[in-house]
Amino acid sequence: MSQTTLYPVVMAGGSGSRLWPLSRVLYPKQFLCLKGDLTMLQTTVNRLQGVECESPVVICNEQHRFIVAEQLRQLNKLTENIILEPAGRNTAPAIALAALAAKRSSPDCDPLMLVLAADHVIQQEEAFRDAVRAAIAYAESGKLVTFGIVPDLPETGYGYIRRGSVTPGEGDSVAFDVAQFVEKPNLETAQAYVASGEYYWNSGMFLFRAGRYLEELQKYRPDILSACEKAMNVVDPDLDFIRVDEAAFLACPEESIDYAVMERTADAVVVPMDAGWSDVGSWSSLWEISAHTPEGNVHHGDVISHKTENSYVYAESGLVTTVGVKDLVVVQTKDAVLIADRNAVQDVKKVVEKIKADGRHEHHIHREVYRPWGKYDSIDAGERYQVKR
Repeated sequence: MSQTTLYPVVMAGGSGSRLWPLSRVLYPKQFLCLKGDLTMLQTTVNRLQGVECESPVVICNEQHRFIVAEQLRQLNKLTENIILEPAGRNTAPAIALAALAAKRSSPDCDPLMLVLAADHVIQQEEAFRDAVRAAIAYAESGKLVTFGIVPDLPETGYGYIRRGSVTPGEGDSVAFDVAQFVEKPNLETAQAYVASGEYYWNSGMFLFRAGRYLEELQKYRPDILSACEKAMNVVDPDLDFIRVDEAAFLACPEESIDYAVMERTADAVVVPMDAGWSDVGSWSSLWEISAHTPEGNVHHGDVISHKTENSYVYAESGLVTTVGVKDLVVVQTKDAVLIADRNAVQDVKKVVEKIKADGRHEHHIHREVYRPWGKYDSIDAGERYQVKR
């Protein structure tokens, strides 16, 4: 294992609106227990056990700061590097903030950064760690590594990476030059990609030196780097949080790391990863990776199903029953219920947009509201009153 300083960077922004009504703006999916007893953020941090690294750098929206701090505290892994974004600006600026923070924390070296999303599921964690170890030598040599997921089906909901020629590595390590990033394909194209053996799913996970990323950002998007440098130059330390300058960061353009750097750089390589990965981007994908009953159902909470097949049923409070249905998603919370065909759940986001357009609050906040001191249940509310428990 390399002795180079390695900072895990966990991106914990995003609203996860496709998993409404559980995931909402003020409490999105990365902070929920969707699979097991730990939240997705906590599972991501725990996944780093066995990788020699520093305490994680976590990037989140300012309004989620106490949720992040509390969930890390529960793991005894509270970090002083929780970077607060005044607003989301996509992944290229977020990673730039983390790179600047990592360079500041390790001024005598150019540290490695392992960039992870807080809301992914990886079922074979040792395979994940093996891929990270294989990628380190490439990153140390100046490459910008992205992890490509070995596809097991023609998924149309992911972007793909086409591999190029083999890039020599250490020992049994294998990486390929990135030949092309491609957008989400239609089914026929996805089938051809998988059959060719030359394509991987784009995982959105990366490993590179902080300085190399900043060099490439300076080359291709100097406007983003300049805005992030200004934002980090006026940092307001606040407990365990790094609060960047709001005006400077709000002036930063929105852009993904793929568009800003990875599709342009000549130094991108892809390391294959076959680790049971999912971005849990819909109720259907959550159904796929969960434990099933003999009838193909997934139950969470107080659920009774009769003559029900291949359905996902979530009961937050009270009993939920299903009779004579199949291929459904049923999600019941204290203030909203979703019933959807499991093959149409990509459109849940459109329902959320309609709720928002109607001026309703259910897209934004749960009935149970979390605060630094705990939580309360908002039983009823009006223009001049609110009843809490």
